[in-house]
Amino acid sequence: MWEQARKFSLNHCDLKTMLWNVAVGLRVLTLNIDNKYDKGIPFYYYILTLVTGTCYFYVYLISMTWFVFIRCQQTGDLVAAMVVLSLGISSEIGPLKLFYMIFYVEKIKEIADDYLAIDAQITPGTRFHTNLLKSLRMVKKRAIIYWMVLVCNGVLYLLKPVIMPGRNLPENYFVIIGLEPMFETPNYEIACAMMAAGVFFICYVPACVSPYLIVIAGYTECQMLALSKEIIEIWPDCIEEAKERHINVKNKITINKYVEKRLKEIIRRHALVINMFKNVEEVFRGSIAMGFFLLVLGLIAELLGKLENTYLQMPFAFMQVAMDCFTGQRVMDASVIFEQAVYDCKWENFDKTNMKLVLMILQSSQKTMTMSAGGIAMLSFTCLMTITRGIYSAYTTLRSAI
Repeated sequence: MWEQARKFSLNHCDLKTMLWNVAVGLRVLTLNIDNKYDKGIPFYYYILTLVTGTCYFYVYLISMTWFVFIRCQQTGDLVAAMVVLSLGISSEIGPLKLFYMIFYVEKIKEIADDYLAIDAQITPGTRFHTNLLKSLRMVKKRAIIYWMVLVCNGVLYLLKPVIMPGRNLPENYFVIIGLEPMFETPNYEIACAMMAAGVFFICYVPACVSPYLIVIAGYTECQMLALSKEIIEIWPDCIEEAKERHINVKNKITINKYVEKRLKEIIRRHALVINMFKNVEEVFRGSIAMGFFLLVLGLIAELLGKLENTYLQMPFAFMQVAMDCFTGQRVMDASVIFEQAVYDCKWENFDKTNMKLVLMILQSSQKTMTMSAGGIAMLSFTCLMTITRGIYSAYTTLRSAI
């Protein structure tokens, strides 16, 4: 048991273990992304998902819709409407991604198997493998931080009523259909239980679904960084190999044969990484676009509901936007680093045949790999700042109009 738990630490950051970590979290949500897992999902996971999912849909979708568009129309309480609306909208992104993964589960399994297959081709103990693991450690740290922020945010949200005097709910503005008056027994206890179950579903789902994309995109980034270091060291490595075989280093014909062999390996691996990442981007671009749209609406509603009322909701929504953009930016940065490494690979020492191979790699590397939201917005820091400015502009416009 302890050995299994240790695999979630940073000491185990290889791709196989990280995908296993993600798969374990997703099995709690009754989703299996591992073709080799044949034990079957435990029955109590289905019960847990059914109960928490039902509470989420009843409280944060059905009751939220009724409260915002019917109850608040009668009371005229705009602040309460915005606070509850922001809760409902921001909470939809996780379940949306979960349903998206369930719908494309076979493609997601294929992607995971393809990445594991290319990872299995790497010889342990080599410089490439060592550099890859160093970078993957940062990717796992990124996924752990993301998981902890979302889960801790949910825990703090549920603990908020505990530190407040009297009877309180995680959101006192909210009224659940059929549980009025909300603060009288047994309505209060039922409301607390339903909200707690709903919050678990809201926070746990994105905390386990999004790390799949973080790991897969992060592995692509790490492959590009490791390839960058390999191509820079091609000429010194071939010189060293010639010396070990007692070949005259002035014999450039033999050395260039070594160079050609290494360049072809890099071309093959680079092409595999690009093609596999295209498959990832094609599968997830739709869910990312829909998620961005909902999160933008949620953040605007949170601002309209006043920060003193939504200070715990803001990190939950913004973290999801920021992590997607950060992941996309890191993939772009790794592509640029690889392109610069091609320039710096001492290609001027190569013969014409190898120079042509370098030119081929360079032309391919200049097409920067990107993640997109629906093929419209490229996920990057620029995209994050544009979204932030757009949200604030929309908020100020609506604020003045209201």
